[in-house]
Amino acid sequence: MSAAAAFTLKKEERMASKRLIDKLFGGGDSHSVVSFPMRLVYMSDDQGVSDSIAKKQILISVPKRCFKRAVKRNRVKRQIREAYRKNKNLLPDLGEGRCLLMAFIWLDDQLHSSETVEKRVVKLLQRMSERL
Repeated sequence: MSAAAAFTLKKEERMASKRLIDKLFGGGDSHSVVSFPMRLVYMSDDQGVSDSIAKKQILISVPKRCFKRAVKRNRVKRQIREAYRKNKNLLPDLGEGRCLLMAFIWLDDQLHSSETVEKRVVKLLQRMSERL
């Protein structure tokens, strides 16, 4: 993988499968880390990994009760996506046949600067990497 490709966020890296989302939030294998204003729910999965599924998949959730206006929710999602895209190299490689499912959930009802969001994402990724 080239250096430019390392900082991309492809469509395959975004979690869209209802089965995977249910597995992440419904199962007892998921773990959670909080760094206000975000929570990271994650789990390592070794079942059903195929070549079409990326090894690391993310989901970003900004609840409507935090921001009533979609413009603000979309801004926060863009900030989280960009911070993850720039710092996803902090994640460990899990090996063959395993994937990492992650969900970033916004907890605050205030907007934060992009620098603050990026610091929190880095902190969450580092704490998750220590636990894996």
